[in-house]
Amino acid sequence: MDERGIGIFDSGVGGLTVLHRLLEAVPHEHLLYLGDTARHPYGTKSAAVVSRYAVENTAFLTEKGVKMVVVACNSASAVALEALRERFEVPVIGVIEPGARAAVAATHCRKVGVIGTEATIASGSYTRALHALDATLEIYTRACPLLVPLAEEGWVDNEVARQAVALYLASLRQSRIDALVLGCTHYPLLAKAIAAYMGPEVQLIDSAAETAREVAATLVKHGLARADGAGSASFFVTDVPDRFVKIGGRFLGTTVDSAVRIER
Repeated sequence: MDERGIGIFDSGVGGLTVLHRLLEAVPHEHLLYLGDTARHPYGTKSAAVVSRYAVENTAFLTEKGVKMVVVACNSASAVALEALRERFEVPVIGVIEPGARAAVAATHCRKVGVIGTEATIASGSYTRALHALDATLEIYTRACPLLVPLAEEGWVDNEVARQAVALYLASLRQSRIDALVLGCTHYPLLAKAIAAYMGPEVQLIDSAAETAREVAATLVKHGLARADGAGSASFFVTDVPDRFVKIGGRFLGTTVDSAVRIER
């Protein structure tokens, strides 16, 4: 068994939805989560800035001796994944490619929607990933920045959330897509409101779940899995941990007891 841990990073708490899925998919692994809360959010920053942050976060995790890094952030996956794979020796997995594969498998009418932050949508990464798998797809994208603070505030199933979803997704519903990629790790918290607005004919693609499956498969493929024994999760943040601990449970599905602040 490879006793080394798996590093996961995001700009804040959103990546805890990925960690939640990893706890289910690879329960024997030691997971180290870094939330770059001092520099949150990434979704409105330039590609160059997000790439720099991603390199610094990955360097921190590799210094902890991890055997794999999961970029649990769509914005960072969109602009920095290849640079990270070139720079670091451990496997680096993002959230875009797994979500794209799941969307291609799910669509029947060959019309796929993608929602995400401004940085993710502007990068065109989902469009490229989807077209690399099926060039015939019609792809409709929409940046939905307001959904991030709504998720963090816990406003995920009230009138404000429903109105925001309707304003953002009206054009996607008119496009008659049958698969919608939740291209931000915050968005699964709003899945109920999104599904109700889009209707039962539209399948929501949770990139967090698909990424966890890819991590599990990659561990086995490279002989890196920790096959038994109790796993663990530890948390690091770049700002005071109070808010991260307070709201982290909404994303993780269980209480975040504590987080260690690191200097940036």
